[in-house]
Amino acid sequence: MERDVVVAARAEQVARASYGRLLAILAAPTGDIALAEDALGDAFEKALSGWPVAGVPTNPEAWLLTVARNRQRDVYRSAAHRLAVPLDAAATTQPELGDGVDPDEIPDRRLALMFVCAHPAIDPGIRTALMLQTVLGFEARQIAAAFAVPEAAMAQRLVRAKKRIKQARIPFVIPSTNDLPDRLPAVLEAIYGAYAIDWQPVAAVAARDSLAAEALYLAKILAELLGDEPEAFGLAALIAYSSARAPARSDAHGRFVPLDEQRTKLWDPGLIDSGERLLTRAHALGNVGRFQLEASIQSVHCARARTGRTDWRAVLALTAALVNVAPTLGARVSLAAVIAETEGARAGLAALDGIEGAERFQPAWATRAHLLARSGDAEAAALAYAKAISLTTDAPTRHYLAERAAHTSKSVNTG
Repeated sequence: MERDVVVAARAEQVARASYGRLLAILAAPTGDIALAEDALGDAFEKALSGWPVAGVPTNPEAWLLTVARNRQRDVYRSAAHRLAVPLDAAATTQPELGDGVDPDEIPDRRLALMFVCAHPAIDPGIRTALMLQTVLGFEARQIAAAFAVPEAAMAQRLVRAKKRIKQARIPFVIPSTNDLPDRLPAVLEAIYGAYAIDWQPVAAVAARDSLAAEALYLAKILAELLGDEPEAFGLAALIAYSSARAPARSDAHGRFVPLDEQRTKLWDPGLIDSGERLLTRAHALGNVGRFQLEASIQSVHCARARTGRTDWRAVLALTAALVNVAPTLGARVSLAAVIAETEGARAGLAALDGIEGAERFQPAWATRAHLLARSGDAEAAALAYAKAISLTTDAPTRHYLAERAAHTSKSVNTG
């Protein structure tokens, strides 16, 4: 039994480190991700049943690749496959599946797989989920829980995306230097989407936490494989800083704790240091962009662990620069909040009033409620809190806002 546990742990370790790499190698010749997944899944099943008896191979990746390729060969040679695929297609799609290949001698194709998942032919709404499944090996049920959608619906969307990759004959290649600037943002956004799940109300907290860690893992892979893209390092730094503060985001009772009230002793110094190193590498490459600016803002906040204070003037300058580069709704609301910290609540409210399209944006209402309460307009604050709560499905955040609303209402009643 103990040996089985050790083998299972070793198989899981290999899966996490190698799943995307092996899948890319298996799927690249034909673009058939579904078949590659089936073949690789079969290889892992054989590993779990065979390794406890025969022992873990010296090179587990090579063993898994050989078994999976043999499975692919069986499928391509089967009568069912010959009947299901036109003869000319079968002749052109059957790959060369050599034996005894050492994955260490094969170029890492995970980056190419990321670009496949973020190809313009793939629906932007499924790119993040597709990358999580193909590069990291997440199951549809885990991804569905994180995105708060039914498992069946997520599974269907993933299947359609994989069929699209095969039908459109999307090549497993890294875009040329000329095309990379147009394609890289989609990959960065997909990884950022995985990270952003950690900040959104989702159905499963465990899935949310796991996705935050895996987003950091993905970002680091991308940065290391590209090597000279500043925004890739900026994104990795951003996620590292954010992940460093994760232990302080809730108290012992699971209640939400806002950033300015978090205990800095709970922040992870190792992740903060990692963020600093990644951001330094990004800055050294020049061409400052959105993710570097967001990471720089997080760096200033994390510096509170060392200095005991937040340099709001620095945050203001960086957030203003971020709005100039990427004027998203979230960035503009953040700027209004920072203006309130540097110029007062009324100035922050004026900035909020100038933002269009925030009528259904929960952070805008939560910020408005907070600033109204600070400015002494308790009655208007209570109404804003009610609106923010109506737009919030995350239980800890709802509880926090309800507490703030109750405190504000108490101020009204006793005023």
